[in-house]
Amino acid sequence: MKKATLYLLVFVMSMSFIPQTALGASVESTLLPNGDPKEVPVEVKAQLDRLNEIKAMDKSKMTAAEKKALRKEVKAIKTSLRDGNGGIYLSVGAIIIIILLLILLL
Repeated sequence: MKKATLYLLVFVMSMSFIPQTALGASVESTLLPNGDPKEVPVEVKAQLDRLNEIKAMDKSKMTAAEKKALRKEVKAIKTSLRDGNGGIYLSVGAIIIIILLLILLL
């Protein structure tokens, strides 16, 4: 019994380090959908064009309020693009808690 507990603990600890490698992807690669560029929906293409337009702007002559508004707009666009995938995301802590609850209940 102690051996099984030890193996389970080692398994949980080893699984907690694996998702950290997935965080190394760049932001641009997560914004673009997989597949052919011709398959990109119109609204996604418009949002990506707006992001590129904001990136190309000369922000040196803008006021602080204008820059803040642009930052909020960029965050909103990135959030909408990220949420458009429809996936379910679980943190490492949530996975560990779920596994511990399953062990205690079963």
